[in-house]
Amino acid sequence: MAGIKKFMVVHNDPNVSWEAVQENWIKLSNVESATWVRTCYNKEEGIRYCVWLCHDRENLKNIFNELDILFESILEIEETVPDLWGKKWNEHLLAEAKADTLGN
Repeated sequence: MAGIKKFMVVHNDPNVSWEAVQENWIKLSNVESATWVRTCYNKEEGIRYCVWLCHDRENLKNIFNELDILFESILEIEETVPDLWGKKWNEHLLAEAKADTLGN
């Protein structure tokens, strides 16, 4: 997993049908050059926040462009949760750097 980064992809498309979103999720689950981790979404507003693992942002852009899936932005991110705030955060980062997976 060396060189893998975590990205947040924002899709803001209120005009896309929910059926199209579900079809896209099926396509994206089969992508081999990146790993889809999870999605948070607001169905009424048509906004989706998707977490991906990938070597670089350009690869993700190419994936979405090739599948004709609109996106608003792709940002490299880090993740934390309240129980890791403070000095436990540094311990978490060290453990995650040695782990096989990121953020799980």
